[in-house]
Amino acid sequence: MKKLLLTSSGLSSDNIAKRFLDLIGKNPNETRILFITTASTNEEEQEYVKKSEEELLKLGIIREHITWIKGLDSADTQEHDVMYVCGGNTYYLLHEIRRTHFNEKILHFIDSGGVYVGVSAGSIIMCPDIRHAKNLDKNFIKLQDTRGLNVIDKVIQPHYEEKDEDTTKKFEKENECTVLRLPDNQALEIADHKQKRII
Repeated sequence: MKKLLLTSSGLSSDNIAKRFLDLIGKNPNETRILFITTASTNEEEQEYVKKSEEELLKLGIIREHITWIKGLDSADTQEHDVMYVCGGNTYYLLHEIRRTHFNEKILHFIDSGGVYVGVSAGSIIMCPDIRHAKNLDKNFIKLQDTRGLNVIDKVIQPHYEEKDEDTTKKFEKENECTVLRLPDNQALEIADHKQKRII
């Protein structure tokens, strides 16, 4: 059974944090997390990464059970209950995942019942395509192939605000798709073949 929690800004609300613990189904102090920070390419993004770790620690996760991973070349997903993919630059994250063939490890981890948590870029890469990330990130590596991992059938727009509506509608019209608008402090949960928004 696939278990994903795709967030805009992490475990930033009590409801999202509760669903996170429910999906794991074991004591927080026994939970082991692979904490992937690849997308974080600048100082501002690194501050959000630290915030994500603090949220995990507040839930009772032991610091020694959080394995920080920046480079994906030799990242080992075994013996972890959760794969937590932090936010940052979506294009760079997808490029590195492809370059290291880490997409295969992600899909195997999810198919094996591990809990996948995405934050912003970590959520977008689960979509069929990431081209809508152009409204959030600069494609500084000039990634041409914007196909995502296609784990979900939705297009997710994290950090959505009302001021983004015109741009979002234009994207929907140009690409003949429906965008799931995901404000901060909201998440999309996929579990037991069901999808629901966590508010």
